[in-house]
Amino acid sequence: MNETPAAAVLAKRTLLVSVAAVGFAQTVLFAILAPLGREIGLVEMQIGAIISSSSLTLFLISPIWGRASDVWGRRKILLIGLFGYSVGTIFFAGVFQAALLGYLIPLTAFIALTIARIGNATVMAAVMPASNAYMADITTVANRTKGMGALGAATNIGSILGPAIGGLMAGITLLTPLYFSAFLTLVAAFLALKTLPEQAKKPLTSKPERLKYTDPRIFPFVVAGVFLFMGFAIVQQTVAFRFQDTLNLSGTQTAQIVGISMMFSAAASLFVQLVLIPRLGLQPFMMLRLSMPMMMIAFAMMAVGDTRMVFTLAMVIQGLGMGLAGPGFMAGASLAVSSEEQGAVAGVAASCPPLGFAIGPLLGTFLYSTNPALPYWFACATYGALFLFTLAVKEKKS
Repeated sequence: MNETPAAAVLAKRTLLVSVAAVGFAQTVLFAILAPLGREIGLVEMQIGAIISSSSLTLFLISPIWGRASDVWGRRKILLIGLFGYSVGTIFFAGVFQAALLGYLIPLTAFIALTIARIGNATVMAAVMPASNAYMADITTVANRTKGMGALGAATNIGSILGPAIGGLMAGITLLTPLYFSAFLTLVAAFLALKTLPEQAKKPLTSKPERLKYTDPRIFPFVVAGVFLFMGFAIVQQTVAFRFQDTLNLSGTQTAQIVGISMMFSAAASLFVQLVLIPRLGLQPFMMLRLSMPMMMIAFAMMAVGDTRMVFTLAMVIQGLGMGLAGPGFMAGASLAVSSEEQGAVAGVAASCPPLGFAIGPLLGTFLYSTNPALPYWFACATYGALFLFTLAVKEKKS
């Protein structure tokens, strides 16, 4: 690590703005995709498949981008991800626009949207590995968890603003939030281009070795990350359906109300990451262990609830749990390997959430079509098993 303190501070600020913009864009998508998909005639499983296909792409591509950041530099990979995400989102929104205008029948729209989202995900996959690896480069072992927590907090700031602003914009059209999110990530891309210092470490001249998912140093975190985000994806993908069907809402009302609930959830995560994590000094696996019971309670509330207040409270409790779990997962994986492997481990770690999101939306929408409460009971049981797994793993002291 050879950056001056001023350069490191500038790098951190630019990274935080970048991931906040992506957090905004992703949260807006989850708030509007379900009602928007129904508007063009898609069924629940098709909507889930769009997310699953892009998430599977992220899973496959993220490790490649992570290793590429070791060779080409973190800054270059981050810029590819941000500019690519902006262009891909505009194209994705354009396909929806064509379907809404009647130029595409539902089946054609589904195929086009899936292809567009896969293309978008291919370049979008560069953002998180580059950001996490850059943050690892400019932090020490002692403050690594705090640095990863800051990235999570920035993502949650975007996730707070996304539903709030997106919900208001949905009153114009359901597509307006998507176009605005593309503009926001484009602004972040130009900001990174102008202000992000060159990477803290000289790029490797040789091709870095592949870090295996089964590497015993990180395997417990891989298992925890995949199942953590699979359960989370089940809930995220079905929650808009749950609100709309239980509360008898229109598409616009669903986007607005779900957006507000997601905003509260992200605010709860932000509170944990800005206030609790810096003060508690918990080991990564302890953060995971504390988060599981909280989210099990939230999922049970989603299963049995039938009012907006209960659903919103469940989202807040889920946000508290994810505020602990996300940084615990990322920091634990980063601390488990050497400084020379940070790009590789960032790619592996960044691919675990997409793998969970590749499985979760399809599974969640299938369970929801069978019984609306079933996705949440299944997620609750999954987190119960994951909680037992974290208890069984002996964590190495950093």
